[in-house]
Amino acid sequence: MTDKTLDLCVSNYGTAKSLDYALAVLPWGATEPHNLHLPYLTDAILSHDVAVDAAAIALEKYGVRAMVLAPVAMGAQNPGQRDLKFCIHTRQETQKAILTDIATSLYHQGMRRLLIVNGHGGNMFKGMIRDLAVDMPDMLIATSEWFKVMPAKDFFDHPDDHADELETSVMMHYHPELVDLSTAGDGQAGGFAPETLRQGVAWIPRNWGLVSRDTGIGDPRSATADKGKRFAAAVAARYAELYRDLTLDNLYRPF
Repeated sequence: MTDKTLDLCVSNYGTAKSLDYALAVLPWGATEPHNLHLPYLTDAILSHDVAVDAAAIALEKYGVRAMVLAPVAMGAQNPGQRDLKFCIHTRQETQKAILTDIATSLYHQGMRRLLIVNGHGGNMFKGMIRDLAVDMPDMLIATSEWFKVMPAKDFFDHPDDHADELETSVMMHYHPELVDLSTAGDGQAGGFAPETLRQGVAWIPRNWGLVSRDTGIGDPRSATADKGKRFAAAVAARYAELYRDLTLDNLYRPF
């Protein structure tokens, strides 16, 4: 059972009001198709679940109490994705407004540490955080992507990009009832033809309708719950260290 002192999705004011929290953690995902077999809210669900596991480790191992906020499922989408039924594109200015309202609410309540645990590669928070630092210079806001915390190749046979073996395995670990692997597409995907774009000389958003047949990028069919469990545990342990470190009084080395 989830600890009500660490997860706002199941907590209540009676539980939280008398406890001191060193850090607020904001899971952020998207609402979009994930191949044919994963939930639309995969990015929000997984970022939340990993963040909660990390909060439990941080409290037990380091004595750092963090509250994991309710996940935000408003993500930025590529061309082609917006054509898919029930895929929701959230503009940059909308995301910034959401983050601003959350940060200022926490700031008003005395919170000075906020970590975004991002589960959607299309979300970009760095510019927003720089702007918020102008208005709240004494509030630390950090951003991270949970699926990049540990090297995927050390845990999976065929990790890739979207609704792949990695995401499918972790979802099978946390919510096996939400995954029917027999319905998954093979995740075959194309890419850019020009070498300059393939090598990252410049960036343009991929047109999802031209790179994927089933909305997935990467074959999920070798996914297992055990792979997901091992990866999620490693990520949560690393995040627990980050929770501890973000609460330090001084984050800089002398020069």
